[in-house]
Amino acid sequence: MNDPALIDDRFFKPMFSVEAFFCSLLLLKNLMNNFLKKSIASIILIWSICFIAQPISTASKDPVRAKHGMVVSADELASKAGVEILKKGGNAVDAAVAVGFALAVTYPQAGNIGGGGYMVIRMADGKTTTIDYREKAPAAAHRDMFLDEKGNFLPEKSQKGYLASGVPGSVAGMLYALDKYGTMKRQQVLTPAVTLAKKGFVMSYRLVNELSSSLNSFLTHPSTKKIFTKKGEAYTEGDPLVQKDLAATLGRIQRYGKDGFYKGKTADLIVAEMKKGGGIITPEDLAKYQSVERPPVRGTYRGYEIISMGPSSSGGIALIHLLNILEGYDIAAGGFGSSKTISLMAEAMKLTYADRAEYLGDPDFYPVPIEQLISKEYAAQRRKLIDVTKATPSSAISHGSVANHESMQTTHYSVVDRWGNAVSVTTTINDYFGNDIVVDGAGFFLNNEMDDFSAKPGASNMFGLVGGEANSVQPNKRMLSAMTPTIIVKDNQPFLVIGTPGGSTIITTVLQVILNVIDHKMNIEEAIDAPRVHHQWLPDTLYYEKRGFPQDVVENLIKHGYAVRERSGYRGLAEGIIVDKKKGLLYGAADPRGYGAAVGY
Repeated sequence: MNDPALIDDRFFKPMFSVEAFFCSLLLLKNLMNNFLKKSIASIILIWSICFIAQPISTASKDPVRAKHGMVVSADELASKAGVEILKKGGNAVDAAVAVGFALAVTYPQAGNIGGGGYMVIRMADGKTTTIDYREKAPAAAHRDMFLDEKGNFLPEKSQKGYLASGVPGSVAGMLYALDKYGTMKRQQVLTPAVTLAKKGFVMSYRLVNELSSSLNSFLTHPSTKKIFTKKGEAYTEGDPLVQKDLAATLGRIQRYGKDGFYKGKTADLIVAEMKKGGGIITPEDLAKYQSVERPPVRGTYRGYEIISMGPSSSGGIALIHLLNILEGYDIAAGGFGSSKTISLMAEAMKLTYADRAEYLGDPDFYPVPIEQLISKEYAAQRRKLIDVTKATPSSAISHGSVANHESMQTTHYSVVDRWGNAVSVTTTINDYFGNDIVVDGAGFFLNNEMDDFSAKPGASNMFGLVGGEANSVQPNKRMLSAMTPTIIVKDNQPFLVIGTPGGSTIITTVLQVILNVIDHKMNIEEAIDAPRVHHQWLPDTLYYEKRGFPQDVVENLIKHGYAVRERSGYRGLAEGIIVDKKKGLLYGAADPRGYGAAVGY
């Protein structure tokens, strides 16, 4: 069997579904029947029907290759900032922190210092750890804060406005990682971000489009209008974006560290902004915020070791549980994009998201049964519920029994350095531009992460996810996340660094990239480019990317009982790196659904 790291296809390879095989048989039959009649028309017709129905499949470009280091992020300037740090002798953690702060400048729709995230680290000596810097509910938060007097959920309160914001964690988490696992001083690591904010950069048409899409909302907030519009008008391609307030904020972090954000002038500006609109984040909330270092969750899949993020994220547990279920099937034999393979993934997704709703939450507040949920034995029990001949309605699926009872504006980046240290980071402000409110004088967007709590049992958040007591609103509690930064190891060497934004689709996107590499033998660019599907138990809908799969596959899924829905837009923006130790090469790929870049040296 070929090692997927070595696959380097440079030419077009059609992707045939199982259904296409039968179409080919029909073509062959008609060729034989019409040969003597020399009737070409019917042959051409059959050929057209068969292959127009297949995905429009062009070759992926080659992955970016490098020998010494690789950074893949959602923005090219941020990726270059990380590589600049690597070239100066920094390690992967130094570079990851530089990328995180740079994204706060160049990728304002998701890159942030006003939100939170997770970092998964594997050092070259094999040590692994994770940093949880998810936002926290303010001390004044309470279980019913997003309900009316009749107990009805008011989503507008949890999704927009000042009450929607949790206490930011990004600055604390990144500085913690830098202090403990980095090798450089923060003054050096933050310099690229400070320079980009102070001197500005030329905006691409894609960033301009993102800003323009939120123009009407920006105009309702003077602090946002001042920076992210051109005197009330939309920016145009090629305009510079200079962010002097943000540069000053980053400068305070550069000089004073964590206290430069959670105390002093920046903290005062955050609290003042809260008071404008009835927000409840206080100076004490900011001063008391701490990131948490936690052990990763670990699993295996077909001989590969999976290292991922544990609670307060649901991502790692859900990913390992999905892989454990699917390991019982020959995914490779089913073929990429066939209705059989999609059906198996969808059934596993339903079971996993049902468990997520019941058991996942902040482990500091709820006893999450981690070991049971990621065990092979539990996956085998759940696998028995899958009917391979038809879809099981979500109404017939509940969580399993175990002992001891994100728009998608998140962003991910992956880093590998010359020594083999690897870092996988996913960070978020939740919706596009968070709650659309910039902290006046500080220059960054507030998050709207409070929507990721279960405001009421059975009520869904902006991504349609439901939850229960494990994820209820409580003071100082971290809201549940789907973020899934992951590192995969083979033969005790880093093999794949992967993650993605995408709200509720994060887990299933990371899953499919892994399956594409390990089972379907794709290189990292092909694995990320390939069309994706998503099912999250509730609603009982199987989503697929627009024009992602042939019509015969879609029709077969409908015949097997799936309610399918084609969705435009992306299914996350995966950013990944494959490490080929034999060749001494790193292969990086940024998702073509966005405008990021893999940059190596």
